[in-house]
Amino acid sequence: MSELIKVHVIKYPDRPRLMMRYRCPDSGKQIARSTGTTKQRDAERAAAKWEAELREGRYNKPSKMTWQYSREQYSRDVLDGMKVGTSLTYDSTLNVFERAVRPGKLAELTTAKLTAFTTKLRDDGLTPATIARHLRTLKVAARWANRQGLLLKVPQFDMPKQAKGMKGRPIVAEEFDRMLAAAPEMEFYLKGLWLSGLRLAESLELRWDDAPGALVVDFSGRRPMLRIPAESEKGGAHRTLAMAPEFAELLQTVPVAQRRGFVFRPVTKSGEPMARTRHAVGPRFTAIGEKAGVIVGEREKLDSDGKPVMVKSFASAHDLRRAFGFRWSRRVLPTILRELMRHETVETTLRYYVGQNAESTADELWRAMGNNQGNNSESQTNPSDTGNRKSLPVR
Repeated sequence: MSELIKVHVIKYPDRPRLMMRYRCPDSGKQIARSTGTTKQRDAERAAAKWEAELREGRYNKPSKMTWQYSREQYSRDVLDGMKVGTSLTYDSTLNVFERAVRPGKLAELTTAKLTAFTTKLRDDGLTPATIARHLRTLKVAARWANRQGLLLKVPQFDMPKQAKGMKGRPIVAEEFDRMLAAAPEMEFYLKGLWLSGLRLAESLELRWDDAPGALVVDFSGRRPMLRIPAESEKGGAHRTLAMAPEFAELLQTVPVAQRRGFVFRPVTKSGEPMARTRHAVGPRFTAIGEKAGVIVGEREKLDSDGKPVMVKSFASAHDLRRAFGFRWSRRVLPTILRELMRHETVETTLRYYVGQNAESTADELWRAMGNNQGNNSESQTNPSDTGNRKSLPVR
């Protein structure tokens, strides 16, 4: 029926601008809209464009759904079915978008608004990785709204360019000792991340006993294991995994009578219990890294005058996982390391850990050459090299 659509330019006595109108072939109703101009020639061009869109099915009536209502529907239909940590991440992004853009209607989720949003985040000093994470989250939400018929068109998402490789770096034993000294009240938790390679979200779900969605310590078999249900695992599959021996030794220092509930209990500086979320506990670890003076990189941020300056990035919980992966990359084959780190592909393991060993390997080669020549070259090697260093003893 679209071929029957014909748009005409008309003049309403009570309207200053020319109008364009057509009769809907399905309902028989007259549908009109303004051409936005008083000039006949421009109005005819607008009418021809609208007619083409209608005939080809490209015209979409603007949605009147409010942003708040669509968000409530998204939360109810989608976020409530996600893992708690993932749901909080999505909520956080939507909150950031609301504060930056203040959308009134869902239709305001446009390419232009996203460009302004990206600029605002960059001006606020957020890293390209953080900006990209927010944009990815918004893209998922936008595609859902489009499938539901709530958002007529998915906007263009232009992701910021990011440097490949690790965002931080593996910290070394001496730096870890400084973090322990900076936060004795978190000693057991810090050692747990250092020796286990767990992601922060995984560590918050780790339990001694079974519970829905829990990551469970299992000492019942021949070797200590971790049982990971699908809803708690990044790969989305039920898995039973080997536990690093050093981590098992740390857990076995806990008296059997105390092995109830969660394994790790994050606390504030004063020893008060913290909310068990990544958004609360993550900054706590970064604050410990800052107090210990463990710098893992730099990032660009705009100062009060709008000029770019480099600011220091301090060790985070994930840098403890990186350290775990780096140490074990010197001990086991990439296929074993992949299972230990729970990567989806061995390419990820090779890129992030095995590929980082070049300098340590070079140090070993130079050390061996020096020893063969009777020279003491130990003093010339990198003091941060921990390639063959024994893991931190359980204390």
